[in-house]
Amino acid sequence: MARPAVVLLSGGLDSATVLACAQGAGFDAYALSFDYGQRHSAELDAARRIAAGAGVTHRVVRLDIGQFGGSALTDTDIDVPEAPPDADVADTDEIPVTYVPARNTVFLSTALAWAEVLGGTDIFIGVNAVDYSGYPDCRPEFIAAFETMANLATRAGVEAQGAAERLRIHTPLIDLAKADIIRLGLGLGVDYAETVSCYQADSAGRACGLCDSCRIRAAGFAAAGVPDPTRYA
Repeated sequence: MARPAVVLLSGGLDSATVLACAQGAGFDAYALSFDYGQRHSAELDAARRIAAGAGVTHRVVRLDIGQFGGSALTDTDIDVPEAPPDADVADTDEIPVTYVPARNTVFLSTALAWAEVLGGTDIFIGVNAVDYSGYPDCRPEFIAAFETMANLATRAGVEAQGAAERLRIHTPLIDLAKADIIRLGLGLGVDYAETVSCYQADSAGRACGLCDSCRIRAAGFAAAGVPDPTRYA
């Protein structure tokens, strides 16, 4: 019998690939999305389509951390940075304004709760530390620390009878460039036309083509040598 795994599904390119990875590895995937007050809510529609196409149980949890503000993705008073489509993404040590405070910590904690109820020990998340991250909660160090915490803070972790039963956070994309992620997903049958990555997509899910996420996505398809199925406004 397939083991259950909770997969964080935003509706974007990376999370759709991670869902395919979990299913490809033989897990019984349970997709989890969040309505967290994001300005680009079209991604939730994409998440629903992706989950339905994959035939998995899908829950959307309303958890409005956006009410605190502090991010261009949740606060309309903070502009999403834009640049021409062919401009390089800035390589800087500064954390970008699109970082949402504590987002992955909150999301993983909720996924952890569902995994325990399901009797599962596996959580999948599409964090990436290669193609323009800058987000502190996408680093391998954070994932390792959260996994340690999860095994200290839960009944499942405390009662685990050996390494095979410990709670695990799977990050299959963390060391991959965007082009490699796209190639991996295409090999697993992911339909990237269904995904929405734009930080400010319109209500129909059409991308701006100017934000960092759009430009990284477009560059990834170009580097992978495959057509970009993104719909642009």
